[in-house]
Amino acid sequence: MKTRMMQIIDSENVRDEELREAARILRTGGLVAFPTETVYGLGANALDEKASGKIYAAKGRPSDNPLIAHISAIEELKPLVKEIPEMGRRLAEAFWPGPLTLIFPKSERVPYGTTGGLDTVAVRMPGMAVARRLIALAGVPVAAPSANLSGRPSPTTAQHVWQDMQGRIELILDGGPVGIGVESTIVDVSGKIPTLLRPGAITIEMLEKVASTVAIDPALMGKPDSMIRPKAPGMKYRHYAPKAEMTLVEGKTEAVVREIRQLVDEQMMAGHRVGILCTEETREQYPRGILRCVGARSDEEMIAHNLFAVLREFDDLQVDCIYSESFPQNHLGYAIMNRMQKAAGYRMIHAK
Repeated sequence: MKTRMMQIIDSENVRDEELREAARILRTGGLVAFPTETVYGLGANALDEKASGKIYAAKGRPSDNPLIAHISAIEELKPLVKEIPEMGRRLAEAFWPGPLTLIFPKSERVPYGTTGGLDTVAVRMPGMAVARRLIALAGVPVAAPSANLSGRPSPTTAQHVWQDMQGRIELILDGGPVGIGVESTIVDVSGKIPTLLRPGAITIEMLEKVASTVAIDPALMGKPDSMIRPKAPGMKYRHYAPKAEMTLVEGKTEAVVREIRQLVDEQMMAGHRVGILCTEETREQYPRGILRCVGARSDEEMIAHNLFAVLREFDDLQVDCIYSESFPQNHLGYAIMNRMQKAAGYRMIHAK
């Protein structure tokens, strides 16, 4: 299959003529990668089981890993769900369009091939104008996980998508770098208490201002059980991982730097190429190794924006192993560390 790349001149003031071909491909069962405010998505008609199957095949994604159906307007939610619980309505009103995915009991219209065999459906209304207009022109809800090979760092530029999806899909819409850089927050509103399944830019502190009580799924507390049936993307399988083995080092900053320096020295003496994921505050403290900085600790938004691009850069640099600093697990830092722990396969060292 030949993959085409189409440049979007202005993603926030997109012209319909730039999107009509992509909308036609989606409507007729094909695959299109497109930008959202979180990461690039790999889109297909969410109501077409064969089209959803093409997503799983292109990504090499396990078939029990559910997809998220993207809509362009709130009116498009009702046909996809059996009911809209009061808390789901309130959260949608507060955060849509935006980086929040809500899980509802599914209607019969949504095939099990899209939901990973579940009786629930995950739905999001993206905040990026080009994504919403594409969905509207397609005239169908668009299932769209991240547009990368399964397990790889999510794509935050069209070039990242090209690296993974060239020859696997029909079209890539290049809308420039994404804004946020980590996938949407996922909240299950199909039960009595809204439950956080994946942290993101809509933080738990923000959710609690709308829903006074938000439960946290046990799968977020540590390494997921391989026997669980995932209720949302990213809950069970290896995700976001660079090719090299990655290890997180936690503790006080001085101890973390000291520990990483020692580990780097040991690996380099063994003849290995070593990557270091560091911050602005510490970058001058690493005399050896291949450094990549994700931003200042005071700027969580920049760290989230840069994280996946840095992990992909380490792949390009062909490092043998990566040592990374860790971050506080509050606010957006919770989402950042969720992605980093999965990328590292939960390998973590506590520096003393």
